[in-house]
Amino acid sequence: QVQLVESGGGSVSPGGSLRLSCVASTYTNRCIGWFRQAPGKEREGVAALYPGNGITSYGDSVKGRFTISQDNAKNTVYLQVNSLKPDDTAMYYCAASRFGRWSACTLGSWSPAYWGQGTQVTVSA
Repeated sequence: QVQLVESGGGSVSPGGSLRLSCVASTYTNRCIGWFRQAPGKEREGVAALYPGNGITSYGDSVKGRFTISQDNAKNTVYLQVNSLKPDDTAMYYCAASRFGRWSACTLGSWSPAYWGQGTQVTVSA
């Protein structure tokens, strides 16, 4: 089982930035991604990467504003969220796939099997 712990959420004004962190108990041969869900809305894939090669994938709504990255020494995946909009308000969850050997972790090509508790991002004036 994979344990995932998120942090870094908060309340910011439109145009602000945050850096979310996801610390994983295991960090090999899995896709790691960020998903978000706001009340009354569907879960949305935000960003994902394969730590083995650093290849990333982004949801259309966040391209150019959000960046996913990794720190292998810390088994940590980050999500830098910039130019935040009120529509970005959601609970952000880190998720991991089942064990496998991947070439890429394109959103929609894999299914999360393990989830963190989430970290809240609120964007309002």
